[in-house]
Amino acid sequence: MDASAYYYIPAFVCWAGLGLKLPGLLRSWRDPLIRAVCWVIFLGGVGFFLAAPRTVAGLNDATGIANFSAALVYATVSAYSASCLVLIIHWRGGPEPYVRRLTRRWTAGYGVLIAVLITLFVLGDAPSERLTDFDTYYARTPWTGEMVVLYLLGHMTAAVASTVLCLRWAREVHGWLRAGLWLLVLAWLLNVSFSGLKLTAVIARWAGRDWDMLSTTLAPRLVGVAAAVAVAGFTLPLLGPWATAVRRAVTTWRRLGPLWRELSGIHPGSLLAAPIPWYASPFIHLTRREAGIEDGLRLIRPHLDYDVRSQAHTAAVAAGHSADSAARIGHAAMIAVAVQACRRAGPPTSAGFLDHAENSGGTEQVDNPANAELPVTRPSLIGIAHALRTSPIVAAARAAAAATPAADDERTPIR
Repeated sequence: MDASAYYYIPAFVCWAGLGLKLPGLLRSWRDPLIRAVCWVIFLGGVGFFLAAPRTVAGLNDATGIANFSAALVYATVSAYSASCLVLIIHWRGGPEPYVRRLTRRWTAGYGVLIAVLITLFVLGDAPSERLTDFDTYYARTPWTGEMVVLYLLGHMTAAVASTVLCLRWAREVHGWLRAGLWLLVLAWLLNVSFSGLKLTAVIARWAGRDWDMLSTTLAPRLVGVAAAVAVAGFTLPLLGPWATAVRRAVTTWRRLGPLWRELSGIHPGSLLAAPIPWYASPFIHLTRREAGIEDGLRLIRPHLDYDVRSQAHTAAVAAGHSADSAARIGHAAMIAVAVQACRRAGPPTSAGFLDHAENSGGTEQVDNPANAELPVTRPSLIGIAHALRTSPIVAAARAAAAATPAADDERTPIR
């Protein structure tokens, strides 16, 4: 693999994470926490992009200054370190004056560090372009060697401070936030290792040894992994709750399927809810399915029979079901039989359906015991859907209702 790929790939990972956060930034650009997250991810990607050997060579050629890119990379990475500390401070929160004061201190400290790094680069002498081993090649050069050590110490300080802050906070929280913080602890430990390896290689040069492989080969790969882990750590607490909500919506949508399909069979060829695009969000799909179930229950309401529910409930209790399970089976059997009765009665006219909806006012008809006790909460409907799919008692009631002659449906349900 080309050496530049070890830098470009982490840069792409960082900017892909930034793309996930841009919608939130556009919606809440005044939120300092969201701005800090975006700055961290953006600067992390910029740092990797600028450190790639191809970018280094291009920048040096464009400016005509040998190793100009080294000073630029050092300044960018230092700004990244400061932004990480600022993010964690805002993320953890606290009294606003305290957060503001601590943020200003870290920002000012790393601002001074960047100014000193640039000054040392100007004072130093680095005429030979180094694409990958600038740190070790100039380790013993006056001013430039001090710049290298100061940069590494600044990066290591931020890494250690961030590790300690995240570790302490991870012990106080739970859920997605805690998982994200543990990922950040791992990422910052990898960053500490990155600085440590480079510093070790520099010290080895001071002692006349050549351990450049630690700085030019191993350290970049470690920090590339650290970038991916850090992006995951920053985005997990923000995307995790959304992913959990999506999973719950999909699960609920799927569990309500048997009830929705049962009610959709009232009139063959017709759906209870208008079709929606496949790419619509799971929340829209769930809302439409629940709306369809509500419409279906409204259609079969005149055909609900309390005797069917009572008989199915008794049979379920006799079969050893718990009280809750027997109640769900009873309601499921009542709904299945009502669907068959509604199918034989034919589709209602638009006027008739509207009159019924207006008279019911969207509420249960309390003059019919079956209507009065029809559950409408989501957990109850999920339980009924499960009974419709699995209960042999419900299947038997449905089959018996399907075999009932049409003339038998002229009876009036219990009111």
